[in-house]
Amino acid sequence: MKKLKIYEEAAFIIGILLLTAGVALTAKADFGVSMVVAPAYILSLKFGFLSFGTAEYLLQAVLLMLMCAALGRFRIQYLFSFVTAVIYGFVLDGAMAVFSLLPADALYLRIIWYAAGIVLSAAGISLLLKSYLPPEVYELIVKELSSKYNKSVAKVKTVYDISSLMVSAVLCLTLLGRLKGIGIGTIICTLVNGVIIGLFTRALDKRTLFAPLFPKLKIFFEK
Repeated sequence: MKKLKIYEEAAFIIGILLLTAGVALTAKADFGVSMVVAPAYILSLKFGFLSFGTAEYLLQAVLLMLMCAALGRFRIQYLFSFVTAVIYGFVLDGAMAVFSLLPADALYLRIIWYAAGIVLSAAGISLLLKSYLPPEVYELIVKELSSKYNKSVAKVKTVYDISSLMVSAVLCLTLLGRLKGIGIGTIICTLVNGVIIGLFTRALDKRTLFAPLFPKLKIFFEK
């Protein structure tokens, strides 16, 4: 079977669009968002002047500084992960505005939005993993810490996810006085997200070939 050629830059753009749509739909369903984005979502619920997207890239800026402090080094490429976070944040706010128009007054509708959100998020992440363009700070932290301390990405990712969940729970109780933004949907996402991403990744590997439109740019980011 001849593979479909897709430019990695296009995979990045489509991945951002799918991921933000997925996050917005899971937020709309109100069963709980993923533990990775939960802290920013909770901050946006507490502080009305902060949109979900704005809270995302501001929080990632703080996390980027903490990561550099932990690593004891700074690389210019790290700044581009923050640029990705800003792009993601603006697109996320657009997706939140669009999907706010969807009805969600019935349980079956919330289930549909949640299921669609999980699938779209996984598809988006699968495409982003195929691009050389800088990931968000969340993924950068996992990658850099695993390299720094010679630990597997899976282990560092697990620790990071658990830490995010704990921070989210503390933020909920201290800022909102109740668990809001995390719930059964958060748990389901944790259990199935990796599996669905794996399915999409294998499907992409089987049917598509990814290549950079700008090879020199890829070399710069992969240094």
